[in-house]
Amino acid sequence: MREAAFVKQNKEKWIAFEKAITQNLRISPDQLAEYYVHLTNDLSYAQTYYPDSKTLLYLNSLASQAHQKIYINKKESKNRIVEFWKTEFPLFFYQHQKTLLFTFLVFSIACCIGVISAINDSSFLRLILGDAYVNETLNNIEKGDPTGIYKSGSMVGSFLGITINNIRVAFIAYAFGVITSLGTVYVLFSNGIMLGAFMTFFYTKGLLFEASKSVWLHGTIEISVIVIAGCAGIVMGNSILFPKTFSRRVSFMKGAKDGLKIVVSTIPFFIIAGFIEGFITRYSNMPVWLAMTIIFSSLALIIFYYIVYPRYLNKIYERELH
Repeated sequence: MREAAFVKQNKEKWIAFEKAITQNLRISPDQLAEYYVHLTNDLSYAQTYYPDSKTLLYLNSLASQAHQKIYINKKESKNRIVEFWKTEFPLFFYQHQKTLLFTFLVFSIACCIGVISAINDSSFLRLILGDAYVNETLNNIEKGDPTGIYKSGSMVGSFLGITINNIRVAFIAYAFGVITSLGTVYVLFSNGIMLGAFMTFFYTKGLLFEASKSVWLHGTIEISVIVIAGCAGIVMGNSILFPKTFSRRVSFMKGAKDGLKIVVSTIPFFIIAGFIEGFITRYSNMPVWLAMTIIFSSLALIIFYYIVYPRYLNKIYERELH
């Protein structure tokens, strides 16, 4: 590549980075580090192909400033954990929202397959949900309490067990990304088909609304966050399949770190979902308006934190940058 073309291709990126480090703009540590990785990549390329150029001198100077900004003058916030969820993660996650959309579509398709299969094959329900679960639920339906399965066990025990299990599922969805994105897609498909079959089971019994009123109390956050954990696995899997300008090893390390950060962000939401399932879902006779309030508030929380808020912060950052 000619030097002029190289400069034209990367000029805007370098200028944005220079503004970020010289004007002390608000930028997350990870985004700053990502800029730095791209810069050192360009610097290595310039050293190889343009050894006596002004471009190389400029990139060397910029890299030196960036190194000082990241490693020498780094100050750790006393409220590092709060800062992570308040600013750092939402700014970081903005770049992965398209992957989240893809993950949601995969999960939705799997749900549709589960619904169609369960409607057309009565044995499919038992194959997916298991005989024990189906039989217990049928007994509860006969007793007039279709979601009675959520009332078993102590509140605290249920809360802890459910939360730990949900976090385990999330880490599995992420970890399967190590065998490329197909591994995570498999986990998403399995859970999506199960959800579709589960809701169809109640539909065939004429209890869809009654079941939904109870199940989605905790399921709104629980299912949403499983999809987000799937996004984490696909981010890691795609880093293996599509390394871009990085070596595959460097790309994988970056993808694994990014994916892990997404999974970690879901832990508070799984705790909320576990609390709702352990302490609230068992009260299936609560007023419809109260159940709907909890369900739609949960949905609004997820949409705000993973879609609306990252876009809002990104607009503020871009305004400061320009």
